[in-house]
Amino acid sequence: MKLIQSMIVVAVVAIPALSFAQSNPPLTRADVRAQLVDLQNVGYNPSSDHTQYPRNIEAAQARVNAEHGVAASSYGPSSSGSSQSGLGTTGTDVIGLGPIYSNP
Repeated sequence: MKLIQSMIVVAVVAIPALSFAQSNPPLTRADVRAQLVDLQNVGYNPSSDHTQYPRNIEAAQARVNAEHGVAASSYGPSSSGSSQSGLGTTGTDVIGLGPIYSNP
């Protein structure tokens, strides 16, 4: 009797875990390749995207979504604003290094 009860408990615990694991359909290699081709068609170049990676891929994805008529969906706040940190230097006023690294 204990065996049957423990099997029922295991089944009750395992069923939600299995159903959650299958909530997103798996992507095939062809699906991923088609997504990459769509991104490249709107101007995204993955081989030269080393310095502005998140910004460039998000902009390309937004262009793909606009072409396909898909509403943009994302998590977190909108990134339409801009921010700047640190002190802006003009090249002649390198703080703390004096005339060693300043331009004449």
